[in-house]
Amino acid sequence: MPDLRFTASDLATIAVGLLVVCSGLTATMVVAGADLSPGSSSTADVRPDTTDPRGVYGQSADARNPTAPIEDAYEEPVPEEGDPYFEAAASDGSWISYVNPRDEYRSPYLGDGSGKICVTLLNEDGDPIVGETVPDTSVTIPTSDSIEWHSSADPMTVDFPLTDNYERPLDADQFGTTSELPQGDGYLDSHCIEIHGLPEDGGTVEYGQAQVDGEYADWIDVVGYVQQGPVGDGWDSSVDPIADAESYEEAGGGWTYRPETSHGQVVVVLQLDPPADAYPDQGADNSSENTDDGNESDENTDNSSGNTDGGNEGDENTDGGNTDDSSENTDEELPGFGVLVAVAALVVAALARTRR
Repeated sequence: MPDLRFTASDLATIAVGLLVVCSGLTATMVVAGADLSPGSSSTADVRPDTTDPRGVYGQSADARNPTAPIEDAYEEPVPEEGDPYFEAAASDGSWISYVNPRDEYRSPYLGDGSGKICVTLLNEDGDPIVGETVPDTSVTIPTSDSIEWHSSADPMTVDFPLTDNYERPLDADQFGTTSELPQGDGYLDSHCIEIHGLPEDGGTVEYGQAQVDGEYADWIDVVGYVQQGPVGDGWDSSVDPIADAESYEEAGGGWTYRPETSHGQVVVVLQLDPPADAYPDQGADNSSENTDDGNESDENTDNSSGNTDGGNEGDENTDGGNTDDSSENTDEELPGFGVLVAVAALVVAALARTRR
């Protein structure tokens, strides 16, 4: 075996070289350990772009704007044949009629002139309602002397909620269409008075501007008037109560009968427009819920990073979870710098013994 002889300077050079190599290895492994520690994957921090106008994960418009109408739509199907409130339908399918307790005939009967004056109340979404959220509130519509004989006219006053004040809260299907009916969409939407027995040649019906009064008067807007007439004996329901409503002046304020046009109608369109403080405090509730959800999100984030120490103990997660676990993982998987120095010292000692 060759006699290995090393001078003191040789041993020092070897020791320094080993230390340099060990330092490089340690630095490399520390960096690698940091990059590969649990939860530090490059994909772990991918989060939704909350600046997306569709919201987080493309959530629906309802989720982005959760405020619901203050009063839900009132849905009452129209009476079908055989129902006590079903009145008649034209044999040619041109019209359909329902029983209305506010349908009255003039006495003496002066002719075939007939008409209706109606009120429809809509919620913020444009759906018919009965006014449960606006109690002790009413709308008054002045009417002409020609119909003062009608018990619900001179003036016509409608009290809300309809369900608390009338035998038949809604009696007419004035808006919308369906292939199954000659008029209407199959749901009652208006509260009306009906008039019969006016002269069909020169008889008139006039009405004034609607006035809303009562406790919640400032919650209700008069959208406008939808008037049709004088016409034959029907009503074109393929109209929109909001889009087709006109001002009082544009609507006309009444009509005059002619033999071939002996029917007229008008619907006063009202819509809820409550003040902001009338709605449930959804903002505060949602904020609290979001805060709670946020804590849950933190828990989820901690879980994904191996930090499950429980609940909202954020400090404990930081001190005991992520940092300590990472250190334990690093100590278990990667040799420390002190170990490498010890190895280098042993190598130098062995070489020295060989030299002797």
